[in-house]
Amino acid sequence: MAAKPDNHAIYDLHDKPPFLTWLGLSLQHLFSMFGATVLVPLLVGLNPGVALFTSGIGTLLHLLITRGKVPAYMGSSFAFIIPMASLMKTVGYPAVAQGIIAVGLVYLVVALIITVTGTGWLDTIFPPEVVGPIIMVIGLSLAGSAATSAT
Repeated sequence: MAAKPDNHAIYDLHDKPPFLTWLGLSLQHLFSMFGATVLVPLLVGLNPGVALFTSGIGTLLHLLITRGKVPAYMGSSFAFIIPMASLMKTVGYPAVAQGIIAVGLVYLVVALIITVTGTGWLDTIFPPEVVGPIIMVIGLSLAGSAATSAT
């Protein structure tokens, strides 16, 4: 007979882990996010310092807006590597910057709509049977880029 998994959260929303646990979890999160935040701009030909600065501003704004209830880090996304790389080769940095700003504005509008209307309609439009394959296709399409860029 298989053992039942323990689905209880180790820490609740306002719980604080012991210092060494907190330090270990913080370092784990730092290393997992730092690679993506620096690697994406390097692959596209942008300045990683700008990505680090803007991800810091985005993270601080997120923490202020959510009042620290959702501890998240706003960093670079591998989903935009192909369009950014092709824009960088054909049109150059201004087009990439405009694209990043446009995506940020779309993100802002969608976030405001979700804040006003709630998330129930999203569960109807994007059930798990739809979201799972979409995430798999995105991951598989980026695997080639990650493999060739890693060498």
